[in-house]
Amino acid sequence: MAEDIDVAQPSAPRPAEPSVLDSFPMRDDEGQIRHEFAEEITRAIEATDKPLLREVVAELHEADLGDLIAALEPEDRVKLVELTGTHFDFSALNEVDDSVREEILEELEPETVAEGVRELESDDAVELLEGLDEEDQEEILEKLPPSERDALERSLLYPENSAGRRMQSEFIAVPPDWTVGQAIDYMRDTPDLPARFYEIYAVDADKHWHGAVSLDALLRAHRPVPLAELVDEDRRRVSVLDDQEEVARMFGKYNLVAAPVVDTTNRLVGVITIDDVVDVIEEEADEDLKALGGVTSDEELSDSVWTIARGRFNWLLVNLATAFLASSVLGLFEGQLEKMVALAVLAPIVASQGGNAATQTMTVAVRALATRELGSNNAYRVVMREAMVGLVNGLAFAVITGIAAVAWFRIPGLGVVIGMAIVCNLVAGALGGILIPMVLERVRADPAVASGTFVTTITDVVGFFSFLGIATLWFGLR
Repeated sequence: MAEDIDVAQPSAPRPAEPSVLDSFPMRDDEGQIRHEFAEEITRAIEATDKPLLREVVAELHEADLGDLIAALEPEDRVKLVELTGTHFDFSALNEVDDSVREEILEELEPETVAEGVRELESDDAVELLEGLDEEDQEEILEKLPPSERDALERSLLYPENSAGRRMQSEFIAVPPDWTVGQAIDYMRDTPDLPARFYEIYAVDADKHWHGAVSLDALLRAHRPVPLAELVDEDRRRVSVLDDQEEVARMFGKYNLVAAPVVDTTNRLVGVITIDDVVDVIEEEADEDLKALGGVTSDEELSDSVWTIARGRFNWLLVNLATAFLASSVLGLFEGQLEKMVALAVLAPIVASQGGNAATQTMTVAVRALATRELGSNNAYRVVMREAMVGLVNGLAFAVITGIAAVAWFRIPGLGVVIGMAIVCNLVAGALGGILIPMVLERVRADPAVASGTFVTTITDVVGFFSFLGIATLWFGLR
């Protein structure tokens, strides 16, 4: 018989201290900030209740704190930062709209912002400062110690949307002639290591890149093993000048969680981690989605009416010009429209169907170009496929629309006319929806921004012209 073995029982844990958020639940069932919670924080701000505010701020994650800031009235946001002092996590300001962040930073004293920046990782600090004008940046940077100021200034000098702007300058670099034991001891004894890291890097005395060692390989090796045996010299890395979208694409393609960043002389200057890349993916997706609707990439929900109206005006003006172009086609058939009112009623249907089909194709094409899935090697095949899709759907809707038109107006030939026009316009919409983004990409224009207006114009012009032209020939209208 097996002997009974006494297993030590853990002592009962002490009950956790009640959280202030237990008394004031922050979010509702849909995950939104509760109105009552925001009101409670507002009352605490008005009463200058620093202990309560600091306790709340200390318990909140930076993303939740950002949501709380957005839920407050503008005049209360700065007061919250000032009343909570050093308890306030400035990384929360990177979680709010750009306009909200800039309003708060402009109201705070440079010394307060500088103290908050010092507590951030370098990439978060750069993100916080880059939206400010140079004068405000310089005023804040002057309050920082020289070493910290120099690192941030170097990062701000890199082009916008580059890897140099996204990287954090905190990383672990060791000589390649060390052993595993020396590297582990160094990490244990060094107090100011990055908050999170996934690999260490081998560099020479001039910080030139030699390779990377993943933490799992390091921990599996024995202490006397030379680090050089574990170094991956072919580790994928990025240049400080690489576009952030290309970096994100590389992370997705090769399943990376971190990538070293080198300058033009192959010196290691930083590292980009997966959390930075997720932000890039969200930003690029947001930008493309807005661009397809003719909205500027920097428009935010918190913007004023005037700012939003001014940002949308230019593309609306372009759309107005193209609408006049499409309407001029109707003017060419003024006499025919007067003789058969049914043509004026049905013409918008043809244009609308072509426009919807073109938008479907354009959306797929713009996305494929952005992800590099569509290129010269498969362009012909994809274009022909979209044309065939337009033809198939065109024939199907030709029958449906033709039957509906005959049933409506009791004119047998009208069904044939609108059916032929539907086929023409859906094929034209499919071709325009893919060829226009490809042409814009070739001339280095952003397909997401400009495609919609041109594609809509093509489907309107082709739709009106084909329908009214075929009707003129079919019915002999003059």
